[in-house]
Amino acid sequence: MKPKDLKNRIVLVKGDITEYPADVIVNAANSSLLGGSGVDGAIHRKGGREITEDCMKIRDSQGKCNVGEAVITRAGNMPFKNVIHTVGPVWQSGKNNETKLFAERLLKKAYISSLELAEKNKLKNISFPNISTGVYRFPKDLAAKTAINAVVEYLEKSDFIEKVNFVCFENENFEIYRKLLEEKGIL
Repeated sequence: MKPKDLKNRIVLVKGDITEYPADVIVNAANSSLLGGSGVDGAIHRKGGREITEDCMKIRDSQGKCNVGEAVITRAGNMPFKNVIHTVGPVWQSGKNNETKLFAERLLKKAYISSLELAEKNKLKNISFPNISTGVYRFPKDLAAKTAINAVVEYLEKSDFIEKVNFVCFENENFEIYRKLLEEKGIL
């Protein structure tokens, strides 16, 4: 698939992920699945008790959600069909190449797991936040490159997902994504 084929399938948005239309939004969750700060806190607050109840049921049946994995819940009070919760890696230091490569692989796995779960649940329009770039301190440029490469790789193999939205809450991430997507000929 050529980059021009991805122009209508990958969208960059600056805004609040809980307000941008999609079939499903991805939550940058922590392994407890019970809410936290940033995107995770906003999704739990806006979605309400239904999301927390679903997350508690998942924890009761499988335990915590491991880094790179994804689970799905109802969307509660939000206008989406579902919410996919994925756990990204915490950035340690990046000084050790092995650690850096491992962290990149785990972040990529979080995006791929989310896309696979969306496809499995017949959700064609998915929105991603900037996973791991908040309190988990993953370098924003490396996180954006990893996210874009994971999504492009997935979309080149599967025609099911019609639209992937990268929804950036703040300017710095938005500009990093814009630059990288322009370099790839997608924007």
